[in-house]
Formats: sequence, structure tokens, C-alpha cells
Amino acid sequence: MRDEAGAHALDADLYAEALAAIRERTNGGMIVQVTTEAVGRYSPSEQMQLVRALRPAAVSVALREILRAGEAAASAFFAWTAEQGIGVQHILYDEGDLEKFAQLSRRGDFGDMRRPRLLFVLGRYARDQESRPEDLDAFLAGLQRHRLATDTVWSVCAFGRGETSALATAIARGGHVRVGFENSLWNADGEVARDNVERVAVIARVAANAERPLASAQQARAILGIAC
Repeated sequence: MRDEAGAHALDADLYAEALAAIRERTNGGMIVQVTTEAVGRYSPSEQMQLVRALRPAAVSVALREILRAGEAAASAFFAWTAEQGIGVQHILYDEGDLEKFAQLSRRGDFGDMRRPRLLFVLGRYARDQESRPEDLDAFLAGLQRHRLATDTVWSVCAFGRGETSALATAIARGGHVRVGFENSLWNADGEVARDNVERVAVIARVAANAERPLASAQQARAILGIAC
């Protein structure tokens, strides 16, 4: 969500208003996942409070950000989301984040999580913030090393002019993708896309060419393990 000045806002009332409008326009058929990312503005307690107040069906959480509250507080939060049936996608920025996720998962800190959902962020902290397909290799190797590859539903988001090639690689290797102006404005040829719709359409064609058709809302719920 954005506030009146266009800045990132973790505001439960704004989210509730937007979610209600989306449900009305889509007859409740669309899965909507909210984000809790701090963007240098919000504390872990504020991030967790948003989820507790909103109780969304699905939410993305940057693991390293929530852990700044301490492992005990983070574990209690994730146990609560599991009890509430809230689908959590864990945002991981590098191999270190994946190592920490695996450690906490083995310890049972995420509650009864039969199908972990992970978002691998490619190139976020690179000097030029340009993603490359090979950025995915370390994450996939980590999934194998920690025996997470079989049950994990993993997705990728990428930055800059390399977004299309990075997402195409993720699709080809069995992953899911997040695409849009939040991460990149450019098409593969280096030209700025007309709008967000064009970027989504490009990646939809990539998926079709890879014989990985887009999921319906019902299929997506089954893939992600989200009940509502």
C-alpha cells in the first residue's frame, strides 16, 4: 500500500479497504498476498502487528527483517500465523538467509509447515542491482543441500534489465515468478515497458513457450497450500 504521499505504508485500514475493493471486482476469485517489507521505514514489531490486525490469507515476510525482533519473537509470530492458517511466503535475499531459514525450519520454528513458500530475490544488493540468471544457482543448490527441494514452492523476483532472462530461467527450472514495475521497468531489449500490463504479458508468453501455463485461482490455491 501507499500513503497519500506515495510512500510505502503498512496500514491495516488501507490494506482492508484495498482487499475489499479487489474482492468486489474479482468476485472473491483472486488470491491477494500482502507484504510486510520494512523498506527502511518500519520495525519488526510494526510489521508483525500489521499481520495480526489484518489476518490476511497470504503474506510475504522478509525473514532477515523479522529476525531483528529476536528469534523468540519471530518464532512466536510464525507459530501464530500457522495456527491462523495464514499462508506465509518467506523472502530470502541471499544464501545466508536460506541457511537461516533451513536452521529454523529444522528446529520447528515455523509451526506445521508442510509446504514452505520461498521468494528468492535475485540481485537486490548487487552494486548495480541488475539480476542475472546465474544468481539463482546458489539458491537451488541450497535447497538441495538442506533437503528442501521436494516440498518447497519457490518463486523468484529480479531487478533491472535482466528481469526477463532471470524469470525465464526460473520458469524453465520449475519455479514460479513475480513480475512487475515493483522490480523492473524494462523489457528484454532494454526498452522501458509501456506499463505493468506489458511486463506481465511478456512473462506470461515466456511461461506459455516453456509449456508451463498460468494457473487458475483454484489451481494456485492448491499449489500454494492456501485454503481461502
